[in-house]
Amino acid sequence: MTNSVIVVKVGTSSVTTSEGTVDHAALSRIARDVATLRANGTHTILVTSGAITAGWASVGAGKPRPTDTLLLQAVSAVGQPLLMAAWREAFAPFDLPVAQVLLAPIDFRTRGLYLQARATLKSLDLLGAVTIINENDAVVDEEIRYGDNDRLAALVANMVSATHLVLLTDTSGLLTADPRLDPTATLIEEVQAVEDVESMAGVSSSGVGSGGMASKLAAARMATWSGIETIIAPAKAETPVFSALSSEEGHGTTFVARDDRLPARKSWIAFAVVSHGKVSVNQGAMQALENHGRSLLRVGTTGFSGTFDEGDAVDILGPEGQLIAKGLTRVSSEHFNDSDDVVVHRDDLVLLRKA
Repeated sequence: MTNSVIVVKVGTSSVTTSEGTVDHAALSRIARDVATLRANGTHTILVTSGAITAGWASVGAGKPRPTDTLLLQAVSAVGQPLLMAAWREAFAPFDLPVAQVLLAPIDFRTRGLYLQARATLKSLDLLGAVTIINENDAVVDEEIRYGDNDRLAALVANMVSATHLVLLTDTSGLLTADPRLDPTATLIEEVQAVEDVESMAGVSSSGVGSGGMASKLAAARMATWSGIETIIAPAKAETPVFSALSSEEGHGTTFVARDDRLPARKSWIAFAVVSHGKVSVNQGAMQALENHGRSLLRVGTTGFSGTFDEGDAVDILGPEGQLIAKGLTRVSSEHFNDSDDVVVHRDDLVLLRKA
């Protein structure tokens, strides 16, 4: 991408009103920040939610929001052009064209499609368009969908080698407790390691999104492991993106990026590829993987579960069932016990435990 790139994700409750219609004022504030960043040489990709909520406000006739998956997919098809029209209107005063990109899990799971999507985003950047991404809700399979756009935003940030991931939401950031239950809860302004605060995650308070703090912490973990600083910040601020990036007091929680960032391909293995099975290893194999950077050999395994083919991703579990790594297997589950060769080569293996 040209110069530095920032990925900004905006949640459903942040782009829609309490009635479910598009919040044009909120979009305008974000667009103004993005336009200023672009004028200064920093390009911004937006990941937006809100298509289903906006669609139901248009066709729901005031009825309760449905829960049927197929109906929700159809509703998203109604809402997506409404949402994009609103973003186009928001960027019009700055003479910035917008481009819609709908992504599905397979675009990240398959390496060829992943590289093609990355090339498309680069081309849009060269055209000077503001790329606006959403999950392809209208056709995606419920069993394999992302379920929230926080993870999608983290995957996109890794794909484009972003420096920062900003998750705009309806809270001031990560709090020490759920403020609905504990009025003394305070904002945590900086987190060195996501793993230290994952127990604080709650559920979505708005009832209209599919994320919540748990999904934001998961996205922050993905991004920071890829060397991307992540900020959870309030979308309703007057300058929401600038306030987040400036670490302005009271405007968000900053998650510090790891110094030992994963290479792009290993980040893809760790976070973009769905695991098809699990392989358990003994103590010796675990130490060889974690302490000596070795490949996983068949002799070090104690069992497996799931159905997987050669080249599929598998989770690697330690002697006590703890997740220690993930990698692309060189053997299928069908022939697993017939092979004495390498099960996962070290070039295709990512250690996942906190250093």
